Amino acid sequence: MRYHSIAIDGPCGAGKSTLAKRLAQELGFLYVDTGAIYRTVGLAARCRDVDPSDAAKVESILPDLTITMGYGEDGLQHMLLNGEDVTQAIRENEISAYASKVASVPAVRTYLLEMQRRMAREHDVIMDGRDIGTVVLPKAEVKLFLTAGPEARAERRYRELLELGQKADFEQVLQEVVERDRRDMEREISPLRQADDAVLADTTGLDLEGSFRLLLTLVQERLDTGEELD
Repeated sequence: MRYHSIAIDGPCGAGKSTLAKRLAQELGFLYVDTGAIYRTVGLAARCRDVDPSDAAKVESILPDLTITMGYGEDGLQHMLLNGEDVTQAIRENEISAYASKVASVPAVRTYLLEMQRRMAREHDVIMDGRDIGTVVLPKAEVKLFLTAGPEARAERRYRELLELGQKADFEQVLQEVVERDRRDMEREISPLRQADDAVLADTTGLDLEGSFRLLLTLVQERLDTGEELD
């Protein structure tokens, strides 16, 4: 049996996770938040007082980690680190920087690659991240590159943090967004870029509903072609 794969890439704060979750519910697909997986490794590094920029030290903790994904009755993805549910802990703002830095470690990307591909072999999936269409699922049936201006993305992230009850300063969040973009695009391993066959979806001037309708239309147009995965 062949399964459908939808790859959604883009910079931080573009709304990938929120929109991918809703698309998955609409289409009956399994949602795989790859950013949460890297955040889990980042959390593990922080809990062990490991400098996330020190590739050798980050690599040294990988054999001690058991990272798994589970899905609740609501269909939402839960991350487990050595058996502990860390779904909420990985959403702390500090973990964003840890995730970005450990994601630049080649050993980490290799460690997590098969986990991600296995999900696509066993389910219809919508997977979002920064290198899904270029590296993880290069033969995905549908590829989208979701983006928005840095100020718009910072505003969304700022509001998200406030809703989570965390303290936040907009200018600091904006600076973090710009710096995260730079790290993601300049890293040597699997840098953030739009796949040659991905469709660009810029949601700068759109609200959540408008963004969802845009992505749903793009996905349905491509799924309706009836083309099979290679």
